[in-house]
Amino acid sequence: MHERLRPITSVALAAALLTGCANMSERQKGTAIGAGVGAGVGAVLSSATGGKAGTGAVVGGAIGAVAGNLWSKRMEEKRAAMQQATQGTGIDVSRTADNQLKVNVPSDFSFDVGRAAIKPAMRPVLDQFAAGLDPAMRVRIVGHTDSTGSDAINNPLSIERAQSVRDYLATRGVVPARVETEGRGSHEPVADNASEAGRAQNRRVEIFLREPAPQG
Repeated sequence: MHERLRPITSVALAAALLTGCANMSERQKGTAIGAGVGAGVGAVLSSATGGKAGTGAVVGGAIGAVAGNLWSKRMEEKRAAMQQATQGTGIDVSRTADNQLKVNVPSDFSFDVGRAAIKPAMRPVLDQFAAGLDPAMRVRIVGHTDSTGSDAINNPLSIERAQSVRDYLATRGVVPARVETEGRGSHEPVADNASEAGRAQNRRVEIFLREPAPQG
């Protein structure tokens, strides 16, 4: 095996063994996964720059453990509750690769063309999302538009859509300081803007929920 690959392989194997331990809690597993990924990145960076890969792995592991997100029992319960609440609606609920809960709400339930006001049909979904959130959890809301109109219109509109969702969640007890808002305009389509059906899919809001792994 190439000398530069040995530290990376060793770290990855150690992380796999740790995360597979039956006695570890979900919190410990989440931290261990973050540490393993971070260690691998650190080793690659250190080796590529001519440094000591082992040292880079240690530094990277510490960063990964801090930066990782947790998929705890609470997160799994929230995912299950959101899937049940949105069944048959076209709203997509999923777990991302970095352990965030993602709720994708298309235009049928979110916004009319050129509008930032949330539709009444979206309120029960947001009510369910806001219910029982732990104070440690963090929310990120990303607004999107279709390609109708220019960036001068779409970019601020997408931000306003995200802020509308944040403001509604605030009325349901979610502290605004826990919520990040972003707008991507029409720059991240998920469907072809050439059709009305495609534009309707692109005119959406994505809500992310994460539970950061503990530091220290």
